[in-house]
Amino acid sequence: MCANVFGVLKSLFGKPFDGGKRMDHGGPQQHQQQPHHQQHHPMEQQAAYYAQHPAMGRLYEVQKEAAALGPQVCTFSGLQNDRDYKRLERELTRLLLEVDQVDTEGKAELQGARKRAAQEVEGLLRYLEENATHPSRLAMEALSEEARRLVDEAVVAPQRAGRAADISDDLVEALQRLVLRLTQVKTEGRVPLRKARYRALTRLCAVQDVLEGRTQAHTLSLPLSEDTHEAVHRINQVMAKVSVARSQLVALLMGLSGRDSCAHLSRLLTEMQVELDALDVSGNAAIRNYRKQVVEEINGLLKHLDLEVEGDDTRRYDLAQNDSIREIEAVRAHVSHLREGVLRHCVTGDLSFRPKAELQSLLTHLDQVDTAKNPCIREARRRSVVEVQAIITFLDLREALARRGPTGPGEHPAHRAVWMVLGSLSDLQAQVLGFDGKRADKSYMMLEELLTKQLLALDAVDPQGDDMTKAARKQAVKFAQNILNYLDMKTDEWEY
Repeated sequence: MCANVFGVLKSLFGKPFDGGKRMDHGGPQQHQQQPHHQQHHPMEQQAAYYAQHPAMGRLYEVQKEAAALGPQVCTFSGLQNDRDYKRLERELTRLLLEVDQVDTEGKAELQGARKRAAQEVEGLLRYLEENATHPSRLAMEALSEEARRLVDEAVVAPQRAGRAADISDDLVEALQRLVLRLTQVKTEGRVPLRKARYRALTRLCAVQDVLEGRTQAHTLSLPLSEDTHEAVHRINQVMAKVSVARSQLVALLMGLSGRDSCAHLSRLLTEMQVELDALDVSGNAAIRNYRKQVVEEINGLLKHLDLEVEGDDTRRYDLAQNDSIREIEAVRAHVSHLREGVLRHCVTGDLSFRPKAELQSLLTHLDQVDTAKNPCIREARRRSVVEVQAIITFLDLREALARRGPTGPGEHPAHRAVWMVLGSLSDLQAQVLGFDGKRADKSYMMLEELLTKQLLALDAVDPQGDDMTKAARKQAVKFAQNILNYLDMKTDEWEY
């Protein structure tokens, strides 16, 4: 973290923060420790003289305060209306005013030192404002606000009104779409934006887990009949309390309730655990399993609550160092090497290079990568899978075209037309596989136009009632659309 912070500061000011040491180099203590042949250097004597000046001392203190605020500025991930933003802005503005009030007495050295101090404070202020008002940061907040509205209408508001929460598959799917849109928001490598995006994703994924856990509870055959055992009635009562606690936790995660409710909710959940532990269910395995399920659900709620209490600094938002991401990147590098080999052999018409078995093993490897329910890792894995599948389908079509050979006189004309389009699509897919550019490039627009023309050519094919031609055309259309989607994925500049 420290390396990231001071790296950002270095990019802002050209030099890293050093606690003001640049302004007092050659001071009395350092001067005494230097070798004898350097003690009488005119520039160092001049620096030592001005380091003792009251104005220079005040500028040194300002730089020390700015250096102390630097890490907070470089990791602040909120908006302009947040309390921490206003505090940092107020402190930096105060330092800037103090710099302006320093009397340089017309001396060039003091003027230069005051200018440097002002630039550093102004740089922090500018960086703070840029991140809080960055379009990507505002896009994250808009998506978070949309999620809050959905959760409030379906879960929180009904619970507060004494009604049952409306947790449907549509709500869970809507939240999943918002999660995917959040993963596509660009951060430009900025730590504050990465932190803000990861914070929003973590909250949304936690809400998804809580809601999906409740859905699973409704699919169980339990609760059992109250006539089975006297403990069932008490477990059902706890289940009702768990339902209320779940809605309260969702409201807390989405910022729809105050932070002071954390301790209250934790106490309620702990009391439920104690109440369940006190039940005597040793004589009935079914009721014991029922209690175990309820206890596990409470433990899950407590786990999400603990993460919320710990705060964002305990969460790892820089995914570049994640082990799963590194594993995915290693697979991507291998896939890139295989793709180059496939394209190189295709140029010469050589079909002997068939790494399909190796590609299939890479798919199996990617399936085993642990995403830890992290949407960014999940999306990275999905993209790698698409890259592998694109090469496999390219090889399959090449082999199919090679096996087809010359067409016979009895072949249906429409079927022959579909195969001609597939031949063109194979050539275009080779270009797409080798494409490495942006959407604004002419080559991208040309490929997109040519692929669209092939889709139009397929639409113009009349099967004339031939079932084989219908199936072939449908498959060719899907193939062309997959190539377009792959080209689009390669150029959408997605990041972790």
